[in-house]
Amino acid sequence: MEKYKSGFVAVIGRPNVGKSTLINHIIGQKIAIMSNKPQTTRSRIQCIFNMEDAQMIFLDTPGIHKPKHKLGEYMLKAAEGTLKEVDVILFVVDATEKFGGGEKYIIDRLNTTKRPVILVINKLDLIGREQSLPIISSYSDKYNFVAVVPISALDGTNVDNLIIEAKKYLPEGPQYYPADMVTDQPERLIIAELVREKLLHSTEDEVPHSIAVDIDEMKKRNNGDTYIRATIYVERDSQKGIIIGKNGEMLKNAGKLARPEIEMLIGTKVYLDLWVKVKKNWRNSQGAIQNFGLGSVE
Repeated sequence: MEKYKSGFVAVIGRPNVGKSTLINHIIGQKIAIMSNKPQTTRSRIQCIFNMEDAQMIFLDTPGIHKPKHKLGEYMLKAAEGTLKEVDVILFVVDATEKFGGGEKYIIDRLNTTKRPVILVINKLDLIGREQSLPIISSYSDKYNFVAVVPISALDGTNVDNLIIEAKKYLPEGPQYYPADMVTDQPERLIIAELVREKLLHSTEDEVPHSIAVDIDEMKKRNNGDTYIRATIYVERDSQKGIIIGKNGEMLKNAGKLARPEIEMLIGTKVYLDLWVKVKKNWRNSQGAIQNFGLGSVE
């Protein structure tokens, strides 16, 4: 019988290449939020995938990009710091995008680590297998990957083979987390992120990166449901108006979309009470970044 394996798998790549979609598909549950807006993931999220003979802890990281403020610096630090702490790295690239400066920057970072790296060519559903061959050749000329796996994170094509490939590079080790645990993230943080995701889907281009969500109160009520009060923070008064929307419709719609997923997460009916406040220039405030649970950039 094979010995039990366990280890940490970093999922890295440029913003918006499908890292969170891949993680959620593997785990089989919505943990990492998804959006077509770049830089959706802001902090490192650990998701646990259990097999009979192995436990893989996937680390979903912020997209690696050039930072424009303290929050961006934190996100870059979180992504790059992960490379030194894991057993295997999945470098996810978008099959529909050409190799560019962002990919070169990541490969330069990979050259400083001795970890095995698997190239994951995502969005196979948009191009087909034959069209992936020149992409494989192009990337293989630039880095010595231990394997290359084309996938579709959206429909799950070839994801099982990716898991098998990643498992090869895990060391023998213990089961770090209970078998029924899928993430180390606090429940409140996941709820805040689900609310933020719905706002990302609805808001205009200049607003999404200015949004932060904080859970102020969460309590069970006598009727069995859960009362959750959340504050949505933006950086300007004009953004507050956009988030609330005409007659409050934008805010109501975000709550309506988030509520079923929160109910699925916590297992009760939910009363979601959303408020909007302005915290000017919070993305450049070390204190605000830490208060929102995003860590330190020092």
